Amino acid sequence: MQSAAAQTRSNQPTQDRTPASSAPARMDRQFIAENQIVERYLTGRLPPKGVMDFEQYCRRHPELLDELKLGDQLNSALRLLEAGGRAMPWEEKPRRWWQTPQALLATGSLCVVLALSTMITAGKLAAQSHRVSTLQQQLSNQTLDPVESTRSILLIPSRSPDSGSVVTIGGAHAELAEFKIDMTWAKYGTFQVSVDRVDQGRVAILHNLVRDSNGELRIALNSSALGPGDYRLSIDGLTWSGAAVPVAWVTFAIAH
Repeated sequence: MQSAAAQTRSNQPTQDRTPASSAPARMDRQFIAENQIVERYLTGRLPPKGVMDFEQYCRRHPELLDELKLGDQLNSALRLLEAGGRAMPWEEKPRRWWQTPQALLATGSLCVVLALSTMITAGKLAAQSHRVSTLQQQLSNQTLDPVESTRSILLIPSRSPDSGSVVTIGGAHAELAEFKIDMTWAKYGTFQVSVDRVDQGRVAILHNLVRDSNGELRIALNSSALGPGDYRLSIDGLTWSGAAVPVAWVTFAIAH
C-alpha cells in the first residue's frame, strides 16, 4: 500500500510541485494609490515602463483625471510660476541680448565692414609694396648722367647747424660741382665730412680730408648722383686720437 501510494505520488506531474511565478503588477486604481504613481509621474521619478503603463491606463480611464483633479493642480502650478516671475511653459524663453535679431544683424554688418576694410587695406599695402619695389628697381638701374659742365664753387661754412641753402647745383643738365670749403680759420688739419639729406637720412661720410695749401677742403660731386632736394655737409675736426668734433656746416640744394 505504501509503495503504491509513493508510486502514485511520483507519477504526479512535475508542474504541480513547481511554485507559480509571480505575475507583474497590474495598473489599477489601488496600485496607483498604494505606489504614489501620480506623484512620481509628476515629479519625473516614475520609470519609463511605469510612465507608459500609467498613460495607457489614463487613456482607457479618462475619468481618473477628474478624480485626481489634475486640472486644479496644474492651475495652481501655473499661478506659482507667474508669482515667481517665471515664464509659462508654452512661452519662449527670453533671449540674451547677443541672441536678438538686432544683435545678430549688427554683428553681421560689422563683419562685412571689417572684411571690406581689410580688403581695401590689403590692396593699398600691395600697391605701396609694388611702388616701392618699382622705385628700388629704378634706383638700382639708374645711371649717372654725363657731365656737361664743371663749376667751381667757394663755400663759406656756417658755425651753426641751422644754416640755409647757400648754393644750388644741377638743373636741366648734370654738372660737376667742385666745392671749395674755406676752413682757414679751423684749428684742425684733418676733417671728416658727413653728407645728409635734410629731414631724411645720411647719404655718405668722407673720412680724413685734408686742407689744401689755400686752407680749403675740396669735394667734387656729380649733380645727378643724388636726388633733388636739400643736403647738409657736417664738418667735424679730427683730434690726434681720431675723435670727431663738430665745427662747421654747409647746406646746398640739387635740382634736376
